[in-house]
Order: sequence, then structure tokens, then C-alpha cells
Amino acid sequence: MATWSDFVAAEPTLAAGIRALLQQYGPGLAYLATVRADGGPRLHPVSPVVTDEGLYCFIVDSPKRRDLERDGRYALHSFPPEESDDEAFLTGRATRVRDPLVIARLAEALHASPHVDWRLFELSIETATLRTHGPAGAVPLAALPIVAPLTRSWRAELPRPLAAVG
Repeated sequence: MATWSDFVAAEPTLAAGIRALLQQYGPGLAYLATVRADGGPRLHPVSPVVTDEGLYCFIVDSPKRRDLERDGRYALHSFPPEESDDEAFLTGRATRVRDPLVIARLAEALHASPHVDWRLFELSIETATLRTHGPAGAVPLAALPIVAPLTRSWRAELPRPLAAVG
């Protein structure tokens, strides 16, 4: 897994494209998929927070928060743009942020109400995909020529196992 800043360092152009789609309407907007207790998927709209240091979500007391606290696996998909069918998709693990300085800084910057039962989660990244379809969209009805979509993907390097000593 990688942090957002690790991902940006490894793939700055891809990260910029994904960030642009997540923040295309101003604040972050995306669909967050989590894993229910029975193993099934659960899908929720969220407002991801992208900073230079990390990718975060403020999550109120809800089934999605209980999903993340039990099993941190997630998938995050951008909202569709109005002018194209471009899409961004991230997978990884959500971890509750416990550092009071990070929580306070983000809560103040984003005006997170202290009167709401929210918790801050950082989303680490295992995979990242950006798919662009061009101005005609994914299914051009009368547009010619048809432009093939461009897909760019990235996967975090898995940690190498420690060598056996002996």
C-alpha cells in the first residue's frame, strides 16, 4: 500500500488526473465501496479530501464507518463528469487517523463540525486507474471517428518478504 504522497511521487501525472476528477465539482465527490459484515459490497457517496500529504474521508457514524472499522478494504470511484465519461478508480485500505494534530488541522481547514460524531480515515492506495474516453464519451452514438478510451493504471509495490536468517 502507498500513501497519496507516495502515489503522487511515483505517478504525478496520473495522480493529478485522478485528483482533478475527484475534485471536479469543487469539494471531493466520489462513490465509496466497502465490505459488509456478510462479505457483500456496500456503496456510498462520500466527499474525499485530497491534500499533498494524504487522501482522507470524514465518516459519520453509519454502516460504512462500521464496515471500514471492521474491514478497511475500500474502492473509490469518481462521480461522472458532465462533459465526458472519464473515470477515476482507487482501491486500498482505510485506516482511522489517530494523530490529533492531523485531525485538528483537517477539521479546521474543512470546517468539520465538532458537534457531529465523525471519524477521520486515511485511504492508502493499492491500485489507481484513470480512464479517459475523449470528447465523444464512452458510447458515441453519432460521433466519428470513434476514439478508443485511454486507460492508465498503477499498482503499489508489495513489500518484499524478509530473507530467512539461518
